[in-house]
Amino acid sequence: MRGDIRKRVLVTGGAGFLGSHLCERLLEEGHDLLCVDNFYTGTRANVAHLLDNPRFELMRHDITFPLYVEVDEIFNLACPASPVHYQFDPVQTTKTSVHGAINMLGLAKRVKARIFQASTSEIYGDPKIHPQPEQYWGHVNSIGPRSCYDEGKRCAETLFMDYRRQHGLSVKIARIFNTYGPRMHPNDGRVVSNFIMQALAGKPLTVYGDGSQTRAFCYVDDMIEAFVRFVKSPEEFTGPVNLGNPHELSMLAIAREVLRITGSSSEIVFKPLPCDDPLQRCPDITLAREKLGWAPTTSLEDGLRRTAEYFERTCFATRSAQAA
Repeated sequence: MRGDIRKRVLVTGGAGFLGSHLCERLLEEGHDLLCVDNFYTGTRANVAHLLDNPRFELMRHDITFPLYVEVDEIFNLACPASPVHYQFDPVQTTKTSVHGAINMLGLAKRVKARIFQASTSEIYGDPKIHPQPEQYWGHVNSIGPRSCYDEGKRCAETLFMDYRRQHGLSVKIARIFNTYGPRMHPNDGRVVSNFIMQALAGKPLTVYGDGSQTRAFCYVDDMIEAFVRFVKSPEEFTGPVNLGNPHELSMLAIAREVLRITGSSSEIVFKPLPCDDPLQRCPDITLAREKLGWAPTTSLEDGLRRTAEYFERTCFATRSAQAA
């Protein structure tokens, strides 16, 4: 077995994009996994290849309700993360972030488990400081259409730190910036999945605004490596810590790179910028470099190619077979 001693690990949101990759990694390290998901955005297909592993258990459960299990470590990833999904039922999104955090923190307190919180770069809102360091408090609209996610995650961070101060709980808070890779939901409305799906289908690539707004994209394997390093780091390093790729690109540049990699002849069309959509988003990962010895290593070209191959295989297999 690689890594530390064998642990019983709970991953909430474990059938989602990041969760399923994390489950794979923890199983590789020899741990026993309890994967919990309500399948709102996660799918059984994401973890189907793990079901025969005797150290893997899948449970349908919504963490807005208490969960009574015995575990040594908790990764709290449960929450829809794309605007399309978290704005569909905004009240439930806030409940998942806040009630879910309370329930998972209560469980961690009872069983004396270390608990990892998947927070988000969205806590910075539409930032006035660039790139964003962890010390920046953010610029968030508390009553806008994105606030169910932004403020829900901000409140969850508050709860984690209060449980740390009041109960001495071992907590880890990761602020996750844009991440992409295989098993992204094809219809989640996020930039990379949108562009790739449109390109593969021969449809116009939709760029919002003038395409000059920027993001920094981290490949999923690099992000999971950061999760594992962070949760193994000394207890006094609670975070929050930014996890993401510091290489910033415009939306227009990403669209053109997707067209190049997929070989698509699709055109690029422009639509109005959505409400409260940040114009810049890029992490300062100085703290992650210093404390975790971590930085992304996967190039954008390699990551986009692997992601495009996944969508081609899973979403366009019939069309490809017919063409062959």
